[in-house]
Amino acid sequence: MKVFDCTTFYSENLMLDVRFHVLNKYVDKFIIIEAKFSHSGEKKKLNFDIKKFPDFKNKIIYSVVENEPNDIIYQKDKDNLTESKKDMRTNSIKRIAFQRNKISECLDEVDDEDYIFYSDNDEIPNFENIKLEENKEKIIVFKQKLFYYKFNLLYDEVYWYGTKGCKKKSLRSFSWLREIKAKKYPFYRIDTLLSNNKYSDIRIVNNGGWHFTQLKKPKDLITKFMNQEHHDEYKLAKNKIPNIEDLIKRKTIIYDYKAKSSDYKFSKEFKLKTAPMHDMPNYLQENKNKYIEWFDFDD
Repeated sequence: MKVFDCTTFYSENLMLDVRFHVLNKYVDKFIIIEAKFSHSGEKKKLNFDIKKFPDFKNKIIYSVVENEPNDIIYQKDKDNLTESKKDMRTNSIKRIAFQRNKISECLDEVDDEDYIFYSDNDEIPNFENIKLEENKEKIIVFKQKLFYYKFNLLYDEVYWYGTKGCKKKSLRSFSWLREIKAKKYPFYRIDTLLSNNKYSDIRIVNNGGWHFTQLKKPKDLITKFMNQEHHDEYKLAKNKIPNIEDLIKRKTIIYDYKAKSSDYKFSKEFKLKTAPMHDMPNYLQENKNKYIEWFDFDD
C-alpha cells in the first residue's frame, strides 16, 4: 500500500515547502497540478519550480493544465468576451473542478489498494492520528484547525474539513472526493444510497491537521483574493472593509465562515487567537527559526 498526496498549485512556495517536509515520511509520491489560468480566468505564468525542492524531486509528479474548461460561460460585449457577476462564481467553480480532476491523468503509478488524498495546498493532514493499514472505512476526512495570516494565529470559530481521501478503487473523481460531506451518516439513512456526497462508511480523523490560510504578504493577499474562487465576493466588498495591513496588525479577519452560501460574508470581524507551539506540526516546532516571520509571538 502506497500513499499519494495530491494538490493544486498557484504560487504558494512557502506552503508547499512546509507541506513536503511535514508529510514526507508518510507519503510515497506528491502530485502537483498547476493551471495556466487563475480561478478568475486570468492568464498566469507557471510558478512551480522543482529546483526549489531538491530533497523531494524524486517524489514529485508535476502536471500542467493548459486550457480552461470548455463550458465556461461568457457574454459577448462588443468585441470582448466578459463574465457577468452571476457567472463569475459558476465559472470559478468550473475552473477549480477542472484543475482538480486533471489529477486523474497522473495516477498511472497508483494501484487499486493505494491511498489517494486530496487537499488544497494550504490544507495539511495529520497522518500521525490514523493508521491507514488498519482503516476499514471507505472514505477518510481530516478535521483540521484553521489558522490565518501566521502559522499560529488560530480562528477557533469553526473546524476545517479540507483533506479527504480513499483508495484508488473507490475514487470516482477528485471533485466527488472534495464534495463529500464531513459527517458519518447512520447506516439506516436511505438517502445515503442515492447520494454522491453522504456516506456511512466514512472516518473523521480528529486533530486531523492544519489549514494554514492566507500566509502571504499583504500585496500578495490582494492578488490572491482577486483571483481565487470567491473573487466575486471580494470585488464587491473590497471598498467596504479595512485594508489587509490593518486586519493583520489587529489579528482580525472579516470573513464569516458560518454564513449561509447566499449571505453576504464580509459582514463582521472575528479576532484570532495565538495558538501554543505544541499545536503546530512537529516539523514547524523543530524549525521555528526558519519560518520566524510567519509566526506571531506578540503578547
